[in-house]
Amino acid sequence: MDISEANSAEFKKFVQDHLQDDPALLLFKYQGKVPFDLKMAVQQISARQKASKKLPSWSSSSSLLFPASLALEQSSSEETAKFKAEGLGGKTMIDLTGGLGVDFFYLSQGFEKGIYCERQAELFQISKYNLEQLELPKDSEGLEGLGGKFDFVEGDGLEFLERTTIQFDLIYADPARRGSGNQKLYKLQDCEPDVVSNWSLLTSKSEQILIKASPMLDISQAWKELPDIQKVTIISVKNEVKELLLHWKKGSISNRQSIEVVDLGRESQQFSFDREEEEQADANYSEPESFLVEPLSGILKSGAFNLFGERYGLKKLEKNSHLYTGNQVPEDIPGRTFEVIQEVNLKKQEIKKLFPSGKVNVITRNYVLGADSLKKKMGLKDGGDDFLIATKTVKGYKVFWSKKKSEGM
Repeated sequence: MDISEANSAEFKKFVQDHLQDDPALLLFKYQGKVPFDLKMAVQQISARQKASKKLPSWSSSSSLLFPASLALEQSSSEETAKFKAEGLGGKTMIDLTGGLGVDFFYLSQGFEKGIYCERQAELFQISKYNLEQLELPKDSEGLEGLGGKFDFVEGDGLEFLERTTIQFDLIYADPARRGSGNQKLYKLQDCEPDVVSNWSLLTSKSEQILIKASPMLDISQAWKELPDIQKVTIISVKNEVKELLLHWKKGSISNRQSIEVVDLGRESQQFSFDREEEEQADANYSEPESFLVEPLSGILKSGAFNLFGERYGLKKLEKNSHLYTGNQVPEDIPGRTFEVIQEVNLKKQEIKKLFPSGKVNVITRNYVLGADSLKKKMGLKDGGDDFLIATKTVKGYKVFWSKKKSEGM
């Protein structure tokens, strides 16, 4: 990418003037009619459109540039990056896998010096340019600058770590989770950089380590690969698990392995526990009572299947269903609460009688059919205030007509 061309007044004005337009139509309409690289300008427009919700302040800034879609796709959102930065600070931090620089920018704000590493040449060039713009006292769109505190390393972050004499207060890494054939990777040891094989190096160079992992990573597998990890944070946004964070801090004398579930944007953010608590918790079972509760996705990811019921005084429907029931449910419970109307006989005639419009929201948990298959079989479409919850109880597969009472957290 020719950054000097992207800095021209004509280029910037074209991008800002057409942020709401169809990129494909722009290519057709303005081909040969502008004094700059039209394809590059349209790519910037397309990237800003894709990033508008994920990176609102970055995408609205005319002084920043965006790389190809994969780097943008793999980047953290502003919301999750800011959360990661909370409570972190010190003299020097390093990001071994800088990427688009979003995590690096927000993490570095609590430190006197931040070192950004990236081995992809074009991505390094773009991110270095952006971060240099953000170092200015304040850019024209209001992003707060950091005043000349960044250093940049083009190349392998681990190689730099091996040769530097700097002792860091924080090492951050977001290992690439795509293989040579673009297949998704989940095990830590399969990702690049391999933090498992290089764990001794990492711990010898820093007081604290933070690793961003795939939301698909099995938490037990993470502790198996890196038994020194002291805490796992599960970050969700609007009940969708986005990231796992693995924490290590030098000098910790506790043998606890804790898990924290955070759903950003909700009033009550946390569900925290030690792995030992889940191992010691007991589950009680029951057929549905007055209410059914579906825990937040982050809690299901955490594996706190017995502890959730025990902590809130609820019973499970069946060992693998992970739906809970009771005659009373706390108002602030971290999950969705449904009032049970009645058990339903899953026959088209009865379903048509109950829902003549054909609209009802369908949820399946540990059931013989998925939600889409069940809707197709019964001729239903999502909509309205009613729910059909299909699941397995200790007495077998059943379907319940319910209404949503609340959505905790």
